[in-house]
Amino acid sequence: MSVRGVFQNATSTRTVPAGTTVFNEGESGEEMFGIISGAIELRASGGATFDLRPDDVFGEMALVDSSPRMATAIATQDTELAVIDRRRFLFLVTETPTFALQVMGALAKRLRAQET
Repeated sequence: MSVRGVFQNATSTRTVPAGTTVFNEGESGEEMFGIISGAIELRASGGATFDLRPDDVFGEMALVDSSPRMATAIATQDTELAVIDRRRFLFLVTETPTFALQVMGALAKRLRAQET
């Protein structure tokens, strides 16, 4: 199942114009995001960058362990995001195992990329 499938009927979405900062590294976070359309670039202070496209998720670490944002997220195109708060995140992880696997996959991919 894709993010589009999971968030097809998202009750909370946000339209972000190209060039807009979604969040800054070091900020606290109460929500994560799924990209419905458009593109996001994650920029970490260590120099790592990640280009995210539709079906990708980001900002999940703030919900998993309540840690500050590890990167700055900037829209590189006009972007539509599904916004997931902690309550919705817990519901999706419980009710949609493919969502949980997708979130874990995104975390693993970014962690591996930072180690190289």
